[in-house]
Amino acid sequence: MTKEISDRKRKSKKTSIKHKTHPKKQQTDSKTILGTTFIVVRGLSIIFAIMLSVGAVFAFSTGTGYLMSLITDVKVPSVNTLTDKINTIHEASVINYSNGQKISDISSDLIRTKVSSENISQNVKNALIATEDENFKSHKGVVPKAFFRAILGESTGGASSGGSTITQQLIKQQILGDSPTFKRKATEMVYALELEKHLSKDQILTDYLNVSPFGRNNKGQNISGVEEAAQGIFGKSSKDLTVPEAAFIAGLPQSPITYAPYNADGSLKSKENMQYGLARQKEVLFNLYRNDYISKKEYTAYKDYDISTEFIATGSAESASHGYLYHVVYNEAFDKVYDYLIKTDKVSESDQGNDAVKASYQKLAASKLSEGGYTVTATIDQNIYQAMQTAVANYGYLLQDGTGENQTGNVLMDNQTGAVIGFVGGLNYNTNQNNHAFDTHRDPGSSIKPIVAYGPAIDMGLMGSASRLSNYPAKYSDGTQIMHDTSAGTQEMMTLQDALDTSWNVPAYWTYQTILKAGKSVKPYMSKMNYGIKDYSIESLPLGGGIEPTVVQHTNGYQALLNGGKYEPYYVVDSIKDDTGKEIYKHESQPVQVYSKATSSIMAELLKGPIKSQKTTTFYGQLSGLNPALASADWVGKTGTSNNFSDVWLMVGTPAVTLSSWVGHDDNTPMAAMTGYLNNSQYVAQLANAIYQANPGVFGINQKFAMDPSVTKSTVLVSTGEKPGTITGGGFKNVAVSGATTTSNWATPDGAPSTQYKFAIGGSDSDYADAWSKILGKK
Repeated sequence: MTKEISDRKRKSKKTSIKHKTHPKKQQTDSKTILGTTFIVVRGLSIIFAIMLSVGAVFAFSTGTGYLMSLITDVKVPSVNTLTDKINTIHEASVINYSNGQKISDISSDLIRTKVSSENISQNVKNALIATEDENFKSHKGVVPKAFFRAILGESTGGASSGGSTITQQLIKQQILGDSPTFKRKATEMVYALELEKHLSKDQILTDYLNVSPFGRNNKGQNISGVEEAAQGIFGKSSKDLTVPEAAFIAGLPQSPITYAPYNADGSLKSKENMQYGLARQKEVLFNLYRNDYISKKEYTAYKDYDISTEFIATGSAESASHGYLYHVVYNEAFDKVYDYLIKTDKVSESDQGNDAVKASYQKLAASKLSEGGYTVTATIDQNIYQAMQTAVANYGYLLQDGTGENQTGNVLMDNQTGAVIGFVGGLNYNTNQNNHAFDTHRDPGSSIKPIVAYGPAIDMGLMGSASRLSNYPAKYSDGTQIMHDTSAGTQEMMTLQDALDTSWNVPAYWTYQTILKAGKSVKPYMSKMNYGIKDYSIESLPLGGGIEPTVVQHTNGYQALLNGGKYEPYYVVDSIKDDTGKEIYKHESQPVQVYSKATSSIMAELLKGPIKSQKTTTFYGQLSGLNPALASADWVGKTGTSNNFSDVWLMVGTPAVTLSSWVGHDDNTPMAAMTGYLNNSQYVAQLANAIYQANPGVFGINQKFAMDPSVTKSTVLVSTGEKPGTITGGGFKNVAVSGATTTSNWATPDGAPSTQYKFAIGGSDSDYADAWSKILGKK
């Protein structure tokens, strides 16, 4: 059964694979375009004639005018551009650190080996032509009637009738993708007609056989190109394929995964599933006979031969192992390539909403990204990232408190740009693939207070830096006590600074209620920073209730607060270049002003307190012992703890960067009470020190937070946080209030008001009676 066809008269004469010579035509001129348009128009006139009989099918279009507009809008590429794209087989794409050093090749289980025409058996070429495009040798790139049948089938929801020639299929695979849009179809036609002018039939056939998918090989790998198909299925070179072998391989491109004999693990398919490919082979053999490539006697012999006996045994393939970094960069790069393809092809919004179009472009984006020879440059600093991984490996034990394995997620973000410089996805990727920095959504606890309560209240002019807030016992509307650990409050109108430093809950609760009672909303602030909050009426919102950001998103919130109030959406991909060096994507700043500059500078000054006071974290003391130089930076930050100690957070920053840390169990079970105050503080100090050792300049030690000129400075009473004045209320009438003063920074021009009886944020009548008795010395 290995008899070859040799010297048959009907065997096509071997043609050169070199470009045809066209002097003085290095690029397509107007005459070429007119010629191409004429051929297409002539073909379309046939199509339109047929359309008249099935006009209802194309009622959505404007007939000839619609299709003609698609054709005339196609810009025919130059000869060199077109042929280069067709002949190029891309290398593996790569992901690099910000310094250009490789992170990893982008994984693809697709393997492909390019071979020349003389190394491809004529049996394969004949089988392909007979099955895929029997008019291949005579047409000029497009067969209008067949093309119309395919359009008709797709537009009515039926299966394609095989309207694409081999030339069109090559165009689709190498340039356009398979998006099911009429615009893509029209472009495919124009390109195919143009390509046939410049490449020989054999070159087109060879290119097609080098790039087409052929399913899976005996190792379970995706194979592309006839050489890998021959080696991976029959264990031989494509130039040595017999007629039955060639028929089997030539039938695969129509449905590669279905017809290939191997499963994803490289094992041979069941007898039942194997039948699809074997039946397809017999179809190809019949097409060879029908088109006079083989005799009836040969056909009978070949179809009765069991080709499955030649399938080689299962092998094993090496698999690449990736970590948190690879997947984070790949996922963002995928989105950028998808957007680029949509934009390049000018896909309409309506088509983008079509599931089939979306799926086809997602498939194309994945293919381009893995096999297009792209270079993806990440924002990740190589030295810093590696130092962070070493730190979690060496000091992750500090986070353990005897309650089970405590995981962590950390992000280092550039405050000015939003670029992620480094991150820690977890203790060990090999044992836990959940990326706790980018994918885990958790309760932020009190770390949300500056973002959702105090920042907006200052921005709205409802309070200043020296304002007083009620820390008397309070209850939610359902009667539940608002607690902070085991204490219900300190029975005082405390300063905003004290409320932040010790992270009391009642002051934050009253701040948020004050915003609501003023008829205002924090939704504009949170929406601008992409916090996903479904219900803004939740009373515990300023304590973390109803908010579950990822670590990277929450870091981004602090980035905005510390960057003059300007939110720069985080990113990990700086640029993407194709295999020609063309930059198809470059990150562009898209700043959103969330808080005023005044608010940002006021909050930065206030947030020095939680770090320096060490009332809720020992981070500053730990860092001072490890690295006094680094501790001299202008540190700010805030802690956070959710109910039952299920989550602990530490957000720290300098004018240059924000460094975040979340710790918790994946199943949300509680941790020990001291995990946040001590364990996480020790760990973050070690992490910051490791980052500094890798890149001393990243923290901007010499930079300082400065009060913005737009800040209004008001001289206020220390006791009330408001200007000296007279009060009336609670038994008092026109009582002058004076005493020690301080400066209160306000984000609005009016600054602090004069002292009122209800001078603080929140509190009941009895709370104010008690507060005034303390202020005025009355019992």
